[in-house]
Amino acid sequence: MRPAIVSLRALALAATGAALLAALPILLTQGLLNAAIQMLIAALFASAYNLLCGQAGMLSFGHAAYFGVGAFGTVHAMNAVGGAGLLPTPLLPLAGAACGLVFGAIAGWFATQRSGTYFAMITLAIAELVHSLAPHLKGLFGGEAGVSTMRMPAWGLDFGSTLQVYYLTLAWVLVSVGLLYLYTRTPLGRLTFGLRENSHRLRFLGYNVHGLGMLVFALSAMFAGIAGSLQVVSNESANYVVFDPALSAAVVLNTYIGGVKVFLGPALGAALMTFFGYAVSDLTQSWLLYQGILFVLVMMFMPSGLAGLGGTTARLRQRFGLARIVPLVALSVGAAVLLSLGGTFAIEMLQRVFSQDYRAMARLQPAGAWPPLQFLGRAWLPAAFATWAVPAALLASGAWLAHLARQRLRALADAESTSAAGANAHPSTRLAAHPEGTA
Repeated sequence: MRPAIVSLRALALAATGAALLAALPILLTQGLLNAAIQMLIAALFASAYNLLCGQAGMLSFGHAAYFGVGAFGTVHAMNAVGGAGLLPTPLLPLAGAACGLVFGAIAGWFATQRSGTYFAMITLAIAELVHSLAPHLKGLFGGEAGVSTMRMPAWGLDFGSTLQVYYLTLAWVLVSVGLLYLYTRTPLGRLTFGLRENSHRLRFLGYNVHGLGMLVFALSAMFAGIAGSLQVVSNESANYVVFDPALSAAVVLNTYIGGVKVFLGPALGAALMTFFGYAVSDLTQSWLLYQGILFVLVMMFMPSGLAGLGGTTARLRQRFGLARIVPLVALSVGAAVLLSLGGTFAIEMLQRVFSQDYRAMARLQPAGAWPPLQFLGRAWLPAAFATWAVPAALLASGAWLAHLARQRLRALADAESTSAAGANAHPSTRLAAHPEGTA
């Protein structure tokens, strides 16, 4: 009997997640609702990118091109027919999907002629070409001012409120992510994994590897175009900034931070990092530095991404038992919290010390005097030992807890190896070790 394409457990989890997202506006303010819309769009964009990068194994450095093409295709569709709109507002993402699919098929035909580093460089070159041409094609991209539009009423809704835009975005994101998941369960989706694992074997078996790669590229671009379309529906404008290389870099970071091996990992990473940008960018000027540090730490110590933490914990629990891993998890969480606090304290203090405002204020002080810094509701003297002893103590404590966690994990592994060796020992060896048991 063939297994079901989608298990009942997966359907139950999907229904629960959709219900929670549908109820989310009840708990959010207007500003947070706007942030939630951007999180949904970023999650869809990362999921579309993961189809190409995580599932097919083709690392693209220019996926913002297809996001932007979908965005401008949508804004022109909204302004078509004398401003009446080519499509009703709820169906506008179809325009972004069509533009992303067509442009993705053309770009993918060229890019998939090569693989590996050469493929990545071709995708980067295509994105840079579009980004450099966009400001000069003012009739198409509107120059620096971009192209503005307006959402039109349709199907009994005026789409004038953020709430209606949120539910429209949520509906398209759920449908798109669902289609991406169903694609992974089809034979074509299995061949996509084959591209990542061993494309030479696929070619040896008679498959058209170039055609398959171009198809995956075009589908990924199509869903990226839907994400760009939803961005335009939300903002009612499009600017050539949507082609910026920073957007391509952001989707790569979000995807790998979330985890490319788990289907919803990129969506989780994109949503968390988007919320992180909204929540932290107003609090500190160093939020991009924190994002970069998180990416480096994830790549070094959690290659499976944040979504892989659950799987790793489950495997440890199955291997050692719940009672044994609880202290390990507690030590790991404590180490992460202390290291985060110590690192944040040091970064914020250094950012203030080296800022232009502080240096200008220091020049007004007597020679050799350091004016105090305001942080966490109190004044800190940069030249005082106690100021830097706080982050040093936090970092040292965190490193000590991390060392204890590593020691405990090693002890559990050694105990397991010793137990397995004793269980697999030859009977004659056990009899020789305990001759009194031979009677």
